[in-house]
Amino acid sequence: MADDTKPDVGSEGDAEHLALSKTGALAPLLLLAGITLFAVLGFIENQPPYLPVEGVLAAVPHSPSEFPAIFDKDDSLLGLDGGVTDGGMVAVAGPPFSRNIFPCMDCHGEADLPPNPVRRELVDKHANIKLLNHDEEHRWCLDCHDLKDRDSLHLAGGELVPFTESYRLCGQCHGPQYKDWKVGIHGKRTGYWNGAKRYLLCVNCHNPHNPHFAPIKPLPPPVRPHFLRAIDRPEVKPPVLLPDGGIEPAAEPEKKKEESHGK
Repeated sequence: MADDTKPDVGSEGDAEHLALSKTGALAPLLLLAGITLFAVLGFIENQPPYLPVEGVLAAVPHSPSEFPAIFDKDDSLLGLDGGVTDGGMVAVAGPPFSRNIFPCMDCHGEADLPPNPVRRELVDKHANIKLLNHDEEHRWCLDCHDLKDRDSLHLAGGELVPFTESYRLCGQCHGPQYKDWKVGIHGKRTGYWNGAKRYLLCVNCHNPHNPHFAPIKPLPPPVRPHFLRAIDRPEVKPPVLLPDGGIEPAAEPEKKKEESHGK
């Protein structure tokens, strides 16, 4: 009687034989890849080091003063040549004074205008300045401006600081923002990532008497191409952007009446 038993294709011996055969097939390829890799690495290692030709752009240090067409257009970069600022102080842009308002002591230093420490609403000079959204219930002018030296501000402890260091005054109450400002997270700074930098003062963006940003009216969306006058249809009047942001629809040209020809 014939033996009808089928070979056990899933036996341990067959699996071991199959794995060995695969390994034997890949061995030459792995050997060739290894030899190629070592050959490439050896070639790169034996190459002479690159020495740039003296005088080329890559070998000569440059400064913004050599590119006036680019850097002279941005006043915030003037005076920053990549070095460290004098004394390690923070370089800042100038305070946004109103025209002909500084020095303050030109008026406040006159004998007929003695300092008045009484808290009050200003009705003569500076009547246009209103303290809003800045703890106006507990603050007024002389909490920041110095009573005797109006060309300076003063900290809570009485130390006088110039207007160019007003960030120190702001940082007394706004600590988290001050910390972020110093590392470039809050506000704006220009300059060099590995050199000198110039910061915008808090008051360059925030009105110190009303620091909240005023609402900004959004502009209308861009006009879609199919709203524009077609080059090949000059008789079509394009839509008009209205002052309130709306759009006056385009006017279609009048269709010429076709003359009917009776029989």
